[in-house]
Amino acid sequence: MKTRKYWLLLLIFIPHLLVAQRDNGAVEDDGVELTISADVVSQYIWRGQEMGSVSIQPTMGVAYKGLSLMAQGNIGLSDTSDPKELDLTLSYAMGGLNVGITDYWVNAPEERYFLYDAHRTNHVFEANIGYDFGVASLQWYTNFAGADGVNNDGDRAYSSYIEASAPFRLAGAEWTAAAGVVPFATDYYATRGFAVTHLSLMAEKELRITDTFSLPLFAQVVANPCSQKAHLVVGLTLAIE
Repeated sequence: MKTRKYWLLLLIFIPHLLVAQRDNGAVEDDGVELTISADVVSQYIWRGQEMGSVSIQPTMGVAYKGLSLMAQGNIGLSDTSDPKELDLTLSYAMGGLNVGITDYWVNAPEERYFLYDAHRTNHVFEANIGYDFGVASLQWYTNFAGADGVNNDGDRAYSSYIEASAPFRLAGAEWTAAAGVVPFATDYYATRGFAVTHLSLMAEKELRITDTFSLPLFAQVVANPCSQKAHLVVGLTLAIE
């Protein structure tokens, strides 16, 4: 019954966002760009890991001349036990190069957001660097503070993740193929050494609603060879950019 109520609220909510998207369009002020969007996904999969079931994932951010500050979240719609998440990312892009720092936070096991005790905090701080070569891109992410995992010796793992992705166009849709690996042992990604944790193929296409606006849809096949699991995820994106 609760699941049915969530979906009913969502169906009421979507038309209002679509009208807002049509009426407002891009939001800019003196070169500062504001992004407001929300993804609705059938399952929350992150870097090959199962993080939750049906979810809504809001995003709000501002960008100016390559510098951006983004807030992203996740709220479970079908399972109230799914953790709530809030991530803050400060990044800078120049040409194909990008660097950034992200503060990840979930509300379990400790509910308090403003708790930064080294041994009790839920925050995980991650740095990343990457380069977009046009035909493909490469990103490296490493946790440097907070509730990081440990390696096989029980020491801080400085958990890292590397992902390569390549976009292409086929059958009137935008596609992205990606592969991700964890280079060192860490229980943060449930690996005991080098492991391939993410293989995916995603297709995106816009469903035209009227002559003035359309609804972006996507589907993604995701596999984690390390955990021997695979998923099919579908979703939609509502955005004002």
